[in-house]
Amino acid sequence: MSDHTPMLAQPLQRPSAGRAAAYLGLFVLGAVVGLAGALVQGGWFPGGLLLALLGEAGLLIGGARATGSRAGAVAPAGGWMVAVIFLTTSRPEGDFVFAAGSGSYLFLLGGMAVAVICATLGQGRQPGGDAVRLGK
Repeated sequence: MSDHTPMLAQPLQRPSAGRAAAYLGLFVLGAVVGLAGALVQGGWFPGGLLLALLGEAGLLIGGARATGSRAGAVAPAGGWMVAVIFLTTSRPEGDFVFAAGSGSYLFLLGGMAVAVICATLGQGRQPGGDAVRLGK
């Protein structure tokens, strides 16, 4: 394709093996942060909740900046969501991680809000260089 074809008009390509491995690693890190956050938010209610949400936000923003794309924030958000949903189910013995309290609901809803915000703030597919600026 020529250099003048808009980026959104170009066909999508599969990510390289290194990028796919990075996304998989971010997915696993998101699951670990979700598990740790679920345990911390219940242990130290006001501070633990804030620490858990800040940890998630740090991972999501760091993943987006490290990969240079929004997918770097979406991959750990997906891992966080899978881990947290898995932890909301009760076991046959009656054990559960999340109690029916305001802290648990703030963690679940706040974590989803943090994921959406961080995925939105991630860098999109933008061409670089001075040639793409208007007036140049």
